[in-house]
Amino acid sequence: MAPSNTNNRYFIQQVADMTGLSKQVIRKWEERYSLVLPERLENGYRVYSERDINLLLQVKALSEQGMPIRQAVEMVDTENQDTPRPVEDPVVEQQSLNNFVLQLLEQGNRCDELELMITLQQAYHQVGLYTFLDQVVLPFLNEVGNKWEKGEWNEYQESVSSLIVRDFLVQIRRNYQYRPDAPLVLAACLPYERHEIPLHILLLQFMLKGWRTFLIGASPAPGSIEALIEKMKPKTVLLSASTTIPFEREPNLLEKLDKFAATQREIDFFLGGKGAIVYAASNKLTTIRVTDDIEDVLENTDVRAK
Repeated sequence: MAPSNTNNRYFIQQVADMTGLSKQVIRKWEERYSLVLPERLENGYRVYSERDINLLLQVKALSEQGMPIRQAVEMVDTENQDTPRPVEDPVVEQQSLNNFVLQLLEQGNRCDELELMITLQQAYHQVGLYTFLDQVVLPFLNEVGNKWEKGEWNEYQESVSSLIVRDFLVQIRRNYQYRPDAPLVLAACLPYERHEIPLHILLLQFMLKGWRTFLIGASPAPGSIEALIEKMKPKTVLLSASTTIPFEREPNLLEKLDKFAATQREIDFFLGGKGAIVYAASNKLTTIRVTDDIEDVLENTDVRAK
């Protein structure tokens, strides 16, 4: 079901799909705590705004941290009145989601591949690539991951949503124009690692800064990364492992790559991803720089490009 009108209003079933809350819980929070006051159509149907949905998500996030619902509602009300919260209050913030992300969550919940692709296309053309990555793609993927970890989404819902995003990012990269003499950045998942979306996002951010990019596919054959680096001579190499599977399958993988990187003096090597960060904490590297900060990578490569 599409938004009820062009002002981005959503029916209660759509809100349930976006938030993971049941329709009964949404109504209870409305009636018992006056958390949201949705508009009513002539036929009596409730319609909710972007603000309503984010209020529900904020209270849900606080309740999942163990906070009673009434206290969570009071805290959210306080925040929305710009009243300072005590510094010692240990609360994890719930990011406010825009309408593009909310629509993607609803469509991902229904595994509607066509609508997911259309919404991504609309967002990309309306806000531009930088904002699209920062305020649409990353928040959506974070929510998809959260829903998967909490068991709100099954494997199929997570897979469809992630693959549609990946395919759309690949499409953008293929059509992006760059200068022939632009510096080259080569990116690769480590062998046995299949989560390539973070690299697509990072490469697009490099392209915004004028770089040429090349991505080795997910789970490359052992030795293929080194062979392509020697052949293509990039200025920067980005390696990624979202899981620890590469290191479980090949315990000496990082040590070998680090030794290889030491022979490539003109190339900057970066390694990121949750799995890599965990493994590298107890396996020190001498040449490859371990970081999970995109801005750190971009700033350092900007200097080299000049």
